[in-house]
Amino acid sequence: MGQDRTPTKRHPIGVFDSGVGGLTVVRALRAALPGEDIVYLGDTARVPYGSKSPRTVERYSLTCQQFLLDRGVKLVLIACNTASANALPALTAASPVPVIGAVEPGASSALAATRNNHLGVIGTLGTIRSSAYAKAIAARDPSAKLTTLACPLLVPLAEEGWVDDDVARLVARRYLAQLFAADPQIDTLVLGCTHYPLLKDVLGAVAIELAGHPVAVVDSASAMAEAAKEQLGSGANRRSLAGRLDCFATDTSRLDELAPRFLGEPLTGFELVDL
Repeated sequence: MGQDRTPTKRHPIGVFDSGVGGLTVVRALRAALPGEDIVYLGDTARVPYGSKSPRTVERYSLTCQQFLLDRGVKLVLIACNTASANALPALTAASPVPVIGAVEPGASSALAATRNNHLGVIGTLGTIRSSAYAKAIAARDPSAKLTTLACPLLVPLAEEGWVDDDVARLVARRYLAQLFAADPQIDTLVLGCTHYPLLKDVLGAVAIELAGHPVAVVDSASAMAEAAKEQLGSGANRRSLAGRLDCFATDTSRLDELAPRFLGEPLTGFELVDL
């Protein structure tokens, strides 16, 4: 008789990203579901995904997901917005456990937050070109007005830790000025990249300054954590002890420096793996 592989409360949650940005999702998960064990994979040897073709992103993503499935995860979170935008159908079809992408939870949270149905989404070039947020939002509310903008310089700013200085504010203003020029009525800004939560305060302040009215800021990391909590329901591990976090990466360059910045807590290290 074969071994029963039905997921239980004791099985970990799996999270993968093209790099370290997905640790903002892990950070949100540990706040929302502190008792859960988590396995994280950063495909740092092949980062960034945002500039690669959809076919390549799908192939890389399937490999990452299989790595997590081989470790017995009960739920897969695609922390990479580009992977979510380009590979979610293939990942869902290939997984025996539920799969949560970054786009759908972000779209739902944005529509719940807006008061006038004018939304803005910023993300990597790959995410914006995919029109994934446009499709997800239109499927939920065809009357919503969406304006999108690729903001590639925000990723290196987050990785350098330049998240609350004059450089960050200048770059944020340069990008967001284009967004609000296209639609001055935007009242909800979606951060469609897991690096962007590190810049949330600056982006939110600049958005309000440019808009001249309140702007809600939705980050996909927090939205994904809430989606995971809802998905697991009674199957979530409710223990009071902090869950175990195992981190893997395909390249370990700069991880000791970058990982704590995104995770928000010290990290003992990453185990290097080949995919």
